[in-house]
Amino acid sequence: AGRLENGQRMSPNICCLCKLFREDENGNTSKVSLEEVLQWSQSFEKLMTTKYGPIIYKTYLKTEYSDENIEFWLACETYKKIESRRKRISVARRIFKNYIQPQAPNEINIDSPAREAIIRNIQEPTQSCFDEAQRIVYLHMERDSYPRFLGSEIYQKLKLKLQTDSNDSLTR
Repeated sequence: AGRLENGQRMSPNICCLCKLFREDENGNTSKVSLEEVLQWSQSFEKLMTTKYGPIIYKTYLKTEYSDENIEFWLACETYKKIESRRKRISVARRIFKNYIQPQAPNEINIDSPAREAIIRNIQEPTQSCFDEAQRIVYLHMERDSYPRFLGSEIYQKLKLKLQTDSNDSLTR
């Protein structure tokens, strides 16, 4: 792990965000903008629909040991775009095995009716077969983890770094 300016050690989760701030060939130090980061605090939807929001949020969820929620949500977003019936069946079974079936390695917290509906439809999955489970997981993240994310070290230090960088560039 790296060190912060005051000599404190950076947590591995903060450190893995460093790749978003490496200088590019033009000397730009940040890929994620202060404007984008500030939008994240406006609503959970804004966080999830920006370019880097889901990446940073997933990093935070790893610290809570609940990153299966966003992984499932992102897998569903990809799944809904699959046109091929054969590929859809294959991916649906993988999602089911990883997140839905009892004792799945990354089992998500959904209610019995949602789980049972997926079990009934998994043999011939439609593009919308995970929609209810995805909605439940989205609400869990929005109500539970998102408020904690906004107060987290990850979000606060990221915002501070971008504000400091922005002020530095104005004074040059």
